[in-house]
Amino acid sequence: MTRRIHILPDSVANQIAAGEVVERPASVVKELVENALDAGARSVQVLLDGGGKQRIRVSDDGVGMGREDALLSLDRHATSKISKAGDLSLISTFGFRGEALPSIAAVSRLSLETSEGGDSVGTALRVEGGKILSVDAFPRQAGTTIEVLNLFFNAPARRKFLKTAAAETRAVNDVLTGLALANPSVGFTLTSKGRTLMDLRPVDDVATRISDLWGQDSASTLLAAAGEGAGVGVRGLIQRPDAAGPGFRRAHLFVNGRPFKSPSLLRAADRGYRTTTGAGQRPWLFLYLQVTDGGVDVNVHPAKLEVRFQEHAWVESLVEETVRGALSGAESSATLDSQLAPPALAVREPPPGSRAEEKPDVPGSVSQMALFLSREEGSPEEADGGGEGDERVEAPVGPSEAGRPRLWQIHDTYILAETREGLLIIDQHSAHERVLFQRLMSGFEKEGQESQRLLFPLTLRLSPPEMKQVVDLQGLLAKAGFEVEEFGGDTVILQSVPNPHRYFNAERCFREMVEELTEGSDLVRSAKNQHERIAMTFACKGAVKAGQRLSQEEMAELFDSLFATELPYHDVHGRPTIVRLGSGELERKFGRH
Repeated sequence: MTRRIHILPDSVANQIAAGEVVERPASVVKELVENALDAGARSVQVLLDGGGKQRIRVSDDGVGMGREDALLSLDRHATSKISKAGDLSLISTFGFRGEALPSIAAVSRLSLETSEGGDSVGTALRVEGGKILSVDAFPRQAGTTIEVLNLFFNAPARRKFLKTAAAETRAVNDVLTGLALANPSVGFTLTSKGRTLMDLRPVDDVATRISDLWGQDSASTLLAAAGEGAGVGVRGLIQRPDAAGPGFRRAHLFVNGRPFKSPSLLRAADRGYRTTTGAGQRPWLFLYLQVTDGGVDVNVHPAKLEVRFQEHAWVESLVEETVRGALSGAESSATLDSQLAPPALAVREPPPGSRAEEKPDVPGSVSQMALFLSREEGSPEEADGGGEGDERVEAPVGPSEAGRPRLWQIHDTYILAETREGLLIIDQHSAHERVLFQRLMSGFEKEGQESQRLLFPLTLRLSPPEMKQVVDLQGLLAKAGFEVEEFGGDTVILQSVPNPHRYFNAERCFREMVEELTEGSDLVRSAKNQHERIAMTFACKGAVKAGQRLSQEEMAELFDSLFATELPYHDVHGRPTIVRLGSGELERKFGRH
């Protein structure tokens, strides 16, 4: 009988294994830099020629290897990271499969120079297509340097699928960026064709690294986020909604110090932004997850790009809640301040007993009213330049209650509120939108929103599509306060309407709501369900308008109601309800610094 099954030669098997681990130059850089980090390197240098297709050189100052370990590192499944299957659930290093170096060596001309430092000599190996050509001794300092020449020289079918040198260089830069964000205390350099593309100093926190990568202005748009529960902790930096833009964004995820990809977790983070950003806005995200042993499996992808959580749904929920919580704090509001310090975020475990070990405050957990300055807490004499004979012009309003700031309305559109740290500028329409939205969403969970029965019901004619929409949503409209009855044909009768404020025009609000619900809009499409669609359109069309003069009592009621909502700093369109102006910025503008 003819044999059809046979054992592949090691050279072929290694090339097949390389196909799972080594896809392009960026894959090589990822594996080599991860090994350097696992070796305790404090500085990593990467050099490319031809986008890495011609040459990749990775040097580090880690612990290095002795002669025997250097030779063993080229054998498949040789590793110092694990020794038994049970270790796979306790992995705390980047590399553990023992496949990377032999896989790279199988499809390149590789040289390895390494020394443990304490030895008088180091070890130099030369490998071609997986075959060791030479082993030499030579003097060098502690650390390792690996050079990879002519990647896929013996696999031309794979080499022809590599992209241009510029595209491969960008891919390497992206990989190195993720590792640099995961390890801010390590310095990184990337050089290509004699040009330095990345030169990152070791720093203490993530925000400083982000600033070094993309500038202080970008880092200053970020705010801290923190949450934990059921063996999972989430800390990170997310972008203020007003700073988010369309198109490309920076979005990086890490678990136990390891970069990974998860579209579902990014979608969960985006859900946390719901009703705080406009359509198409894509905020930057840098989220660091810490999961207890056994809670995450990092051994589900040959290149270790994906992970599997034991309780994935719970992790998604925690990410969404963490982002949502950060957006409830004052730091998430728009600001006129030109010099904002990025929030500090250390991602390595702090030493036991250190101050950094204490649990971080979750944004939004402090009472919002603690921000505000009451009339009794300040005096004119405390201001710079105050003294006898100085007169202070009082606001044209009555005395404020303790704990509530003085309020002014300007242009019948904006409300100014004094705070401990400066000034808030509140858009009365946007603020009322947020109030009405949350009030109606809360009403949906109960028996609906209160309404008043009209002495003279309103008879309205609608288009056929609008009529169908009203009939389909009749129950939800009733909970929103609009009691609608069909009158036949294209006519409905409004028997009851809500009464959110004394300037409310019920007919106009209802017509505009029905039109938007029927025709659709970015606002309607951003809602997660019909309840949100109704609440959003009602809030938008029913809120007090710009140009409407408010009494002091009305301003005070709007102010108090706004800060009783879950997300007081953002309206349902993703626009800011409040713009902050810090006292430090005022002092800079007036030359007091």
